[in-house]
Amino acid sequence: AVSLRAALPVLLLAASSRSPDAPPPAPSAVVTPEVTPTPDKPRTLVPADFATLKLGARIAGSDATGRFASDGQVLAEVESYVACPEGITACDPKAQPAGTVYTYVHRLTPGKATASATLFRTARPAAGFANGVGFDNAQAAAALGPDGKIDVAADNGALVWRVIGGDGWKAGEPITFYWQSTLPPAGANDAYMVESDGSVAIGSGPFPAKK
Repeated sequence: AVSLRAALPVLLLAASSRSPDAPPPAPSAVVTPEVTPTPDKPRTLVPADFATLKLGARIAGSDATGRFASDGQVLAEVESYVACPEGITACDPKAQPAGTVYTYVHRLTPGKATASATLFRTARPAAGFANGVGFDNAQAAAALGPDGKIDVAADNGALVWRVIGGDGWKAGEPITFYWQSTLPPAGANDAYMVESDGSVAIGSGPFPAKK
């Protein structure tokens, strides 16, 4: 056994080897685990009837037509425009105050090659979304039948109109969809998507600039 008298000089030497002014030893680095964000779950939205909207003038140059094609087959055709709020007779976004709500309108008609279209959506997050969204109820009833229903949801910022029930959304049966944004369009972009008979196609229409 080592006596306390023998060990004392060694302890004193170790204590005197560090200057009183020297900083204390740095603590060992702490590794923070990387957190992976969980994608938002789809959020159900309450659609309004497009026929009840009162809109102002359209933005000049916002009228556009587009096609959704897959493997050479036209799944659907769309006619779009963007309008200012009611009472505005000349819709120039540069002359409107910040926060003005613009209504994006899309009249979608399944193509001749379509047996049954099932979905229309934005292909990316709807920038400036102002929580206004819906479709033309009368057109939907005529296209889908009395048991038809369209479920509307926000999925990680994108807007989705999904056909559920009914006798199918067939070729030549138009339905008008709309959504509202506090941002004006930045021209026509490949920012919309249609799903039909298991095929998916991207199409063009007016859309806000990416944030």
